[in-house]
Amino acid sequence: MDDQLFVIPLWADLLAVGLGGVQGALFATGFVGRQRLDLLGVALIGIMMGMGGGIIRDLLLNTPLATLQSNWYLLTATGAALVGMLLANIFQRLNGLIVALDAIVIGLFGAFGTAKALAMGVPVVPAVFIGVCAAVGGGILRDVIMGLPVSVMHVGSLYAVAAGAGCAVLVGAHALGAPIAAASVACVVVTTVIRLLAVIFDISLPEQRALHRRKVALETSAIPIIKP
Repeated sequence: MDDQLFVIPLWADLLAVGLGGVQGALFATGFVGRQRLDLLGVALIGIMMGMGGGIIRDLLLNTPLATLQSNWYLLTATGAALVGMLLANIFQRLNGLIVALDAIVIGLFGAFGTAKALAMGVPVVPAVFIGVCAAVGGGILRDVIMGLPVSVMHVGSLYAVAAGAGCAVLVGAHALGAPIAAASVACVVVTTVIRLLAVIFDISLPEQRALHRRKVALETSAIPIIKP
């Protein structure tokens, strides 16, 4: 595959959009009480999760929004959101499936964002940045629209880190001569595995407050104690 002619296959992009739509609907249907969403609200969250990553990717690359170049993107995101809402009770019993779905969505958007950036001649570091933004963009838009704290900025299982590692593998493999399509597959696999391991073993980055306490403890231990 010639990198200069590389385009994201429509079926693959729609797969990512559809999985993101289902994931968004499952998230939206979990609210109860005054925060519960109606049919339109669930559909909007599903659309944001399904299409948000691609929109952010194309905005950063200053290219026409791929999600607005075909009828299928909006139809796929909306349909997937409705399916996710209707089957929410079934999906929520399969927690492992939801976690795996989330990990795959992150990997797909990260791979597509980085691969498209590289194909357009973007340097490797910005390409990884664009891939990570595409991977977490849908979740950020979801949280902002719902007035929630942006989850990617708070303590929890590795999310952006998993995407960053996968995108780094993509640019590394491509630099070593691997076709960009094969490197993209490696990105999805690495991102998915890291994300799943982080959830299973509850791995996360050190909390800022914990780092501050550790710094204070080290500084305090260095203070000489004068005994009377």
